[in-house]
Amino acid sequence: MPDTLTHRLKAEAARLGFVACGVTRAIDDPLPGSRLAQWLSDGAHGTMEWMEARAAWRRSPLALWPEVRSVVALGMSYAPPEDPLRLGNSAETARISVYAQGQDYHDVVKKALKALARWMVAEGGGALKLFVDTAPVMEKPLAMAAGLGWQGKHTNLVSREHGSWLLLGCIFTELVLDPDPPSRDSCGSCNACQDICPTNAFPQPYQIDARRCISYLTIEHHGPIPRELRAGIGNHVYGCDDCLSVCPWNKFAVAAHAHLAFAPRAELAAPDVADLLALDDATFRQVFAGSPIKRIGRDRLVRNAAIAAGNSAAPTLVAPLTALLDDPDPAVRGAAVWALRRLDALDPDRIAGETDETVLDEWRAALSTLDS
Repeated sequence: MPDTLTHRLKAEAARLGFVACGVTRAIDDPLPGSRLAQWLSDGAHGTMEWMEARAAWRRSPLALWPEVRSVVALGMSYAPPEDPLRLGNSAETARISVYAQGQDYHDVVKKALKALARWMVAEGGGALKLFVDTAPVMEKPLAMAAGLGWQGKHTNLVSREHGSWLLLGCIFTELVLDPDPPSRDSCGSCNACQDICPTNAFPQPYQIDARRCISYLTIEHHGPIPRELRAGIGNHVYGCDDCLSVCPWNKFAVAAHAHLAFAPRAELAAPDVADLLALDDATFRQVFAGSPIKRIGRDRLVRNAAIAAGNSAAPTLVAPLTALLDDPDPAVRGAAVWALRRLDALDPDRIAGETDETVLDEWRAALSTLDS
């Protein structure tokens, strides 16, 4: 293989822990932008206002940075050592998305991107910009254009070598690098990811309604979760891997190729719902230090755990749920009421007897809209 800058770039990327690296020219492809505009117009982004606010930059690399000439798309594997679906019937065990069971991927991927960026400047010069998830960049269409994989029917990237288990990052550069051929869709007639979704978040293949997606509901959504979706959440407390886990292309993914930083921490691989219900803010910050879970805060995680408890049919969770009836956060209290009703264990006298009138009025307002 010729000793080109692009070839050496890919070797350096592999040395830094990226299992996938491809290059595409920075062109103004109207298709991803038009699909994004339609998705936003449909309101399928829910309360993620930042998607809409920066849509003009998101539509193409050139819109974000007119000087960009090439885009380097990179992927790190987080292939799990065990099947994420194995905990589906363990009602008193909470399920945390695979990517969040180890170190925060933002930090890990960005550190490697910065190292690769320094190498690129030293070897080829030119200005560049690097992105990991939080910038207005459509990483998945760019990764597809760079040959890393294709956007599957679950809307996430699918790789022939790494299945549905890639975390993506991008480097925009002024350099003109050798482009890779784009990937082709290889989902075929398979609809496994559509069929398994517990909340019917896919109105049709290749489209997702975030407002029904468990990942959105447990991570991005503030306040009470719509009660018609709570039963479908099951024991998920942070994210959901169901649609990713059933992808047939995962049979080619090798857990040994996963970055060591994403190895599951023992306390996050299969935590007890009861332990999550008992979290105060200080303990939450201690347990989830260095984890992407920390950014959602204690209240949202405990809200999610209360919903999981309500779906558990476990009498052992009545006591920790009852303790949440005095929680300062109304969404937590509302979830606890719903859960106790599901467990047929809500004592109306407990609320009226130990809650002051101000909070009781708040309860009544919340219960009239949140709880059946």
